[in-house]
Amino acid sequence: MRALALFSGGLDSALAMKVIIDQGIEVIAVHVDMGFGGTNDKRDYLQKICDHIGAKLEILDLKKEFLDEVLFTPKYGYGKNFNPCIDCHGFMFRYTSKLLEIYNASFMISGEVIGQRPMSQRKESLEIVQKLSQNDELVLRPLSAKHLPPTKPELEGWVDRDKLLDIHGRNRQVQLQMAKDIGLEGFDEPAGGCLLTHIEISNRLRDFIAHDKLDVDDIDILKFGRHLRLPDGAKLVIGRHEEDNKKLESVKSQKFYRAIIKDGIGPFSMLSRNASDADKALATKLIITYGKTESEQIYTVDFGDFEMQGTKFPSKQIAAKYFIQ
Repeated sequence: MRALALFSGGLDSALAMKVIIDQGIEVIAVHVDMGFGGTNDKRDYLQKICDHIGAKLEILDLKKEFLDEVLFTPKYGYGKNFNPCIDCHGFMFRYTSKLLEIYNASFMISGEVIGQRPMSQRKESLEIVQKLSQNDELVLRPLSAKHLPPTKPELEGWVDRDKLLDIHGRNRQVQLQMAKDIGLEGFDEPAGGCLLTHIEISNRLRDFIAHDKLDVDDIDILKFGRHLRLPDGAKLVIGRHEEDNKKLESVKSQKFYRAIIKDGIGPFSMLSRNASDADKALATKLIITYGKTESEQIYTVDFGDFEMQGTKFPSKQIAAKYFIQ
């Protein structure tokens, strides 16, 4: 017997897998990468958790499918920010169900806990997610199973319902004790992984799509730096620190110039390729202003395809009106 598990990297999904593994069932952890799971590569972390509980790990890259099918047209709307949680969970189950035959697996599980989140983990929401999975009879939630109707894996005797759990609500003491009992440490905090639940990322996303089409290669630019929208519509991103600069340098989007101060120390920055001359001049001064630069000294900013000279503003406060809040 084998099961496929939706594995976010959080504690609940890890414990759900452990409950099933403890029944002698092989579990393959399917981590769906939609591009908004965090600012760092989680592969090593995910593998560490899977190794600890005895699951195999598979990472499914569905960034393009998520953008095309869910993010901008969710049937069941958004949460507090730009997070289409119900449609997203259904999307993950739907694509995971396509792997059942490939991996010779019999059913799917997740770490969802009834009542834990106000939008996506109400009983009604869990039922909707099952329908969206297009394989609803094979969806099992081990942590809250006793608060839900028996599923096919339970009715067929593939799993022992008596060994499933009855966790509900937002209090996580049961999960934390389970983690302690099995020596599981360093897991992601609940709701901390999805960047779409963060207001800063949501605002940047709304601003981006108001001016341009978001493609897969554009996703990472939303995650790092200071984001500014200049008067003629150009987007400017200025790195905040060394790590931020490195992350921005790794962004693959072809929609931006890549800028550095040629004759001084300063941030790595990115500017829309469709920037007007006025926005290019303003961007030059802003980039210099956020560098380790001297007042009234002229610096050269290299944008790759061209260079511009300018001086720093008297104060960074001038930049405040351009920030995307």
